Amino acid sequence: MKNLVVLFVFAMMAFQSQAQVIKITGNVTDSNGPLPGVNVVIKGTTTGTLTDFDGNYELQASKGDVLLFNYIGFKTEHIKIADSKVINVRMQEDAQALEEIVVVGYGAQKQNHATSSHILSRQSISTKGTERQKDNAETLYIVDGTPIPQANNSIIEKMNPHDIEKRHIYNRSKAKRTFGISGKNGCIVITTKSGNYNVEDDESYARINENRFEQVLLSPLSTFSIDVDKASYSNVRRMIDNGQKVTPGAVKIEEMINYFDYEYSQPKDRHPFSIHTDVAVTPWNSNTKLVRIGLQGKEYGTAGLPASNLTFLIDVSGSMGSESKLPLLKKAFALLVNQLREKDKVSIVVYAGAAGVVLNPTSGADKKAILTALENLESGGSTAGGEGIELAYDLAQKNFKRHGNNRVILATDGDFNVGASSDMAMEELIEKKRKSGVFLSVLGFGMGNYKDSKLETLADKGNGNHFYIDTMQEAQKVFGKELGGTLHAIAKDVKIQVEFNPTHVQAYRLIGYENRMLAAEDFVDDSKDAGELGSGHRVTALYEVIPVGVKNEYTPDHIPLKYTDIQKKEGFSDELLTVKFRYKKPDGDKSIELISGVKNSVTELSEDFSFASAVALFGMHLRKSPYTNNSTINTVEELAEKGRGVDKYGYRAEFIRLVKAYNGSL
Repeated sequence: MKNLVVLFVFAMMAFQSQAQVIKITGNVTDSNGPLPGVNVVIKGTTTGTLTDFDGNYELQASKGDVLLFNYIGFKTEHIKIADSKVINVRMQEDAQALEEIVVVGYGAQKQNHATSSHILSRQSISTKGTERQKDNAETLYIVDGTPIPQANNSIIEKMNPHDIEKRHIYNRSKAKRTFGISGKNGCIVITTKSGNYNVEDDESYARINENRFEQVLLSPLSTFSIDVDKASYSNVRRMIDNGQKVTPGAVKIEEMINYFDYEYSQPKDRHPFSIHTDVAVTPWNSNTKLVRIGLQGKEYGTAGLPASNLTFLIDVSGSMGSESKLPLLKKAFALLVNQLREKDKVSIVVYAGAAGVVLNPTSGADKKAILTALENLESGGSTAGGEGIELAYDLAQKNFKRHGNNRVILATDGDFNVGASSDMAMEELIEKKRKSGVFLSVLGFGMGNYKDSKLETLADKGNGNHFYIDTMQEAQKVFGKELGGTLHAIAKDVKIQVEFNPTHVQAYRLIGYENRMLAAEDFVDDSKDAGELGSGHRVTALYEVIPVGVKNEYTPDHIPLKYTDIQKKEGFSDELLTVKFRYKKPDGDKSIELISGVKNSVTELSEDFSFASAVALFGMHLRKSPYTNNSTINTVEELAEKGRGVDKYGYRAEFIRLVKAYNGSL
């Protein structure tokens, strides 16, 4: 019996020795050198790895295991592990497989080839090198939802295989049907593990031509649409914090000014907003005056707000995979969900390569169902934004609440690349959809391929607002503090027209609002779209004016007019300007007009006025404006410090920190 036990122990030891896991290393090559991206798998298991750029690999296996070496365009190699821990393999081309791949533009027909590798074969693997290279150059690559310019195809072919999560290959005919004419030579869709791959900085911003000084005698009227968007400030903050060069087109001074709250009193009459004006000496130019115009929207308690019909339209394409996008988006939307009431309804529509409904209208009381639907969202695929918008609006219209708040809330990086995707196409689509009475809020996320100009267009044309969310702190500000008011519009198509008195004003310029300028006749044209004002919202606009008689470098000499009456008007000698406002009720079609005169007198800069001027001057410096009058960033800091005030939430202190960081980098 004892001998049997001893024999059993030795047998077990021998078996364990034979099955002992060892580290296998090696190098994979072809006739031209190392092969990156070869799939090395233990036969009969899912255990495997990929070769690196130099063709090297390593994995844990046991003696007796068989290793399979798979690579598109090559014969699969079977190597049994014996005594050596180093296994080098030289792979042989598979002429038949190569022919299949070349003919269909990488639409490999054999499933084992299509799934065996996570990276493209190199151009040199075929003796038909010229034809192969041509296909590579013309194939459409979509990486993390972003189409790659063909000039950069060679960069994609050299991607590190360990960075790739999955890949899908479309042959020419299917690629053309799916992705349009750009896919006529086949398409390869790659999803990386980071979900935010960028060949280059592909963010886009509309070009801004800064407002110049206008001569009052030639152009006495200044007309614009209000803007309560705040995306520019948080986006610029992200650039500065990341040590990036600030893109001039990203700097919208009016959005930076309106990012901050100012102490305006509540309306006391029947109108939904109060009007505030003041005049001071311009802090960066003692020869000019600074005029501030402020609107304060009436605040309504949550209980007094009508029921909401909200449709969350969420981009789940491959480009949304990074932490600053879809994961942050989920947490941000959870803040809004927790504020919903039983009478509110929420639907969720998602889009990537196509669009679909993931949550039908659900009561705000059922927060668990809404949050679960959000949490289950995953990213992947291309970006059919137009299709998603169509579906979201259709769903919102089917569940339309009369006298309620009907709104689509779009969350995306704006990188639409399937279907209607140009700024013009999206503008036309939204202009058509807004006639339904459904408003639109747009929330931008992420970096690298952020499409600011497109998202601003959507918000402007959709009777809504545009925010940019880069951190959870910003999400808390937008979702926890401000979006509730945004969701309830108290006035729409709000326009401002300022008439300057030539007795006192030689020239003027509106600081910011370049993308919101209107023709003088648009002010009284009720068919012209303009900005919306939400519950509790504030709007601030600044004008710099040059008094009569002041010599300046910004305007040419006076141009004499033969027919225009430029005589001083009696009865208005004490007025600097007149401000006129027009607005419609949220469900109305006819505008209501208000008029307010502003006296020709100056006061000391209040804390709020000082801070607003600091933000404006900072934006001018970021844009390299010719109107800074040789001021420095130090002037910005001084004005901001004087205007810091109570600063309940610390936003002004953060601005001061940002200015100092930028100043220190110069």
